[in-house]
Amino acid sequence: MKIQALELAKCAKLADQISEILNLSPDIKQAFANTPRTIFAPSFADPFSLDAHPIDSGQWISSPLTVAKMTIALNAKNCDNVLEIGCGSGYQAAILSHLAHRIFSIERIETLANTAKARFKELGVNNVFVRFDDGNNGWSSYAPYDRILLSCGCVSVPERLFSQLKDGGILVAPVGQNQQQNIIKYTKFGDEITSQKLDVCEFVPLLSGRA
Repeated sequence: MKIQALELAKCAKLADQISEILNLSPDIKQAFANTPRTIFAPSFADPFSLDAHPIDSGQWISSPLTVAKMTIALNAKNCDNVLEIGCGSGYQAAILSHLAHRIFSIERIETLANTAKARFKELGVNNVFVRFDDGNNGWSSYAPYDRILLSCGCVSVPERLFSQLKDGGILVAPVGQNQQQNIIKYTKFGDEITSQKLDVCEFVPLLSGRA
């Protein structure tokens, strides 16, 4: 799929808007400018607004600002492999595909996983791999990961995910209950995990099982 010039112009304008607020690095700004949002957003919504929008199966596509905050915290530029828990629409993984070499994204809702796969194929994105599975289990086949991103909220990060993170690696997750969530950046040093609270957020919950 060749991305239309008008779409790219709107993506570039969106990247400028985000950067005015968050002062994006050149690499992250370019990732937003090069990622078409229309294909990921629901048809009834303005894909270039700064709002979150509901998608299928009670899930949401996060606002571009939230995606940017998570991407900044993850610091995935030139990383070899990144694990994402909660593929959803696929937009976050598409952004990361411009920064890291390989993205492994897990989605527990089969229809969303299949739709995301189709979108990546249509866009010619070849370094994002989507798996239909319970995200609590991670994806041990390709562990350990340089970076792990949870695109769903949890009360606490499952220990199994920390076990799949490289020494020196970073894990970013929305942590908290209900609407009391914060973006937390964890860094692993051997058996020690340090944490840094970054910003308030609101994500759908990390659930068990497959749907």
